[in-house]
Amino acid sequence: MTAPHSVSFPELLEDYLASASPDLVRQMLAAFANALMSADAQEECNAEYREVSPDRVNRRNSYRPRPWDTRAGTVELAVPRLREGSYFPEWLLERRRRSEQALMSVIATCYVRGVSTRRVEGIARELGVTQLSKSQVSALVKHLDGQLDTWRNRPLDAGPYVFVWADALTMKVREDGRVVNIACLIAVGVTAEGRREVIGLDTATSEDGAGWLAFFRSLVARGLDGVRLVISDAHPGLVNAIGATLPGSQWQRCRTHYARNLASQVPKSAVSGVMTLLRTVFEQPDAEAINRQMDHVITSLSQRFLKAAAHLEAAREDLLAFTAFPQQVWKQIWSNNPQERLNKEIRRRTDVVGIFPDRDAVLRLITAVLAEQTDEWTEQRRYIGPDILAACTDDPRIDHDTPETGGPSPALGS
Repeated sequence: MTAPHSVSFPELLEDYLASASPDLVRQMLAAFANALMSADAQEECNAEYREVSPDRVNRRNSYRPRPWDTRAGTVELAVPRLREGSYFPEWLLERRRRSEQALMSVIATCYVRGVSTRRVEGIARELGVTQLSKSQVSALVKHLDGQLDTWRNRPLDAGPYVFVWADALTMKVREDGRVVNIACLIAVGVTAEGRREVIGLDTATSEDGAGWLAFFRSLVARGLDGVRLVISDAHPGLVNAIGATLPGSQWQRCRTHYARNLASQVPKSAVSGVMTLLRTVFEQPDAEAINRQMDHVITSLSQRFLKAAAHLEAAREDLLAFTAFPQQVWKQIWSNNPQERLNKEIRRRTDVVGIFPDRDAVLRLITAVLAEQTDEWTEQRRYIGPDILAACTDDPRIDHDTPETGGPSPALGS
């Protein structure tokens, strides 16, 4: 008799799972599982059901119902009983553990996609899984924690990271019986191969100098080096944290964010004209022309808006830090716009949740989103070519002869 555990019934149903209805799949799974358990019990008894045989060593004694959660939903199994001893289908329980892992993955993925726990509970019911509470959903989601923690704390060994973008997002979290705002600090870097990679995520009670300092220290401890330029908005304490942890690097003040800051220094009626004047600085063909145009803009502003002119003069050095690098990378490094697009994707997922139950939940969801984004970047073309990166630094680790291939990334699950 063929041993039942040699039959892999999920594989037999693989073609049906994609097209069959959930009810039909559950019926088929139940029929296969019950038939295989019956064959297994017959082997235990050394005789078929009700067969008269001198070789019989045991007898069947009814069944016991047992629910089985699968990818197709909850299946009611009829597990055979034996008169002597007990029957336990270990081969099925192994399958059950695998199916539970698959179910966890489905529910956790729904959560990562921005589906609230209440909605996930409804999705589970649609899948046919009964008696799944919100607390159980949250417990299943925590299955991701080990992989996500490993990804978030992985070594940063793809450097030098010549360019780094940093930004912070505010999230609402319940702490000590009240709802508070916390800062989620995020950093993205360009690897030696010219590909973007999310290199850091952490939470801080507020977006202050202590939070940024601890954040950058953790990045350096994990291997961040070779940084020549950090691009960000003028977050409090960020510039000092860069100077304290990344010696030899510069700070590029995001031109898009700065334009909003400058707009606040003039009357609303003059904003459009001032913004047009400021844009002319970045339309110049080379660094020398940019500096000449900046002089012209400051002079023009001083004739009507002394406060705005002084504001621009004070920000000039940080606003034009990008001119120290080859012109081919100016559009990539003179603003934090790439980070802003990433922030929108994070917000799209987190807005569904609204108020997070704790900081761990914030880290869980945002880390999963960032790991997913890093995977996508790995499959895309390089953000900056290695030859251009080589022109930005003399670091020998940048190989400008590297072919254009898509290699693996240290993303979730790898």
